[in-house]
Amino acid sequence: MADALHFTGNEEADALLAQEPLALLIGFALDQQVTVPTAFVGPLKLKQRLGTLEARDIAQTDPSSLEALFREKPAIHRFPGSMARRVQELAAVIDDEYGGRAERVWTDAVDGDDLRRRIGALPGFGKMKVTSLGAVLAKRFGVAAAQDLVPNHPTLGDVDSIEALEDYQAKKRAHKAEMRRA
Repeated sequence: MADALHFTGNEEADALLAQEPLALLIGFALDQQVTVPTAFVGPLKLKQRLGTLEARDIAQTDPSSLEALFREKPAIHRFPGSMARRVQELAAVIDDEYGGRAERVWTDAVDGDDLRRRIGALPGFGKMKVTSLGAVLAKRFGVAAAQDLVPNHPTLGDVDSIEALEDYQAKKRAHKAEMRRA
C-alpha cells in the first residue's frame, strides 16, 4: 500500500490522498480543467477549511457555506461553485450508499465489472476517470478487482514520484492530442 501518492508536490496533500480514501475520490472529482496538482491538493485545502473530510459532514454542510470554502483564496478549483456542488454530491453518495466509508467503493466490489459500475456511478466520474482511478487502485494499492480497469496508456497509476508526475502529464498531453487527431 502506498504511503503517499505523488500527485501534488505537497507532502501533506500526497499523504492524505493515500491515507483517506474520500480524499482520493475528491481529488479525482476535482481533476477537471485544472492541473493534476491543483485538483489533488484540493482535498487537503477542503479538510483544512472545513475541519474534516467525513462524507456525512461534507454532505450536510450548507451548500452556500461549502461554496464559500471553495472560493476562499486560494480557491480550491477554478470553478468553485460547480465543484463544491459536485464534491457535496459525491460525499452524499458515499454517505448514503457506502456508510460514509469511501474505500467500500472498491473493497466491496466483487470483480472488475462491479468496480467499473461503482466508480462510474459516482458524480463526475466518466470513462477516463474510471480507468485512471482503477489504475491507481491496481498499481498503488494492489486492489485485485481494479486490474481489469487498467488501460494500455499512461495514467496516474504510473506516478510514483514528482518526476513521474511530470512525465505522466507530458504523455497525457500527447495521448489527448493523438485522440483528437484520430
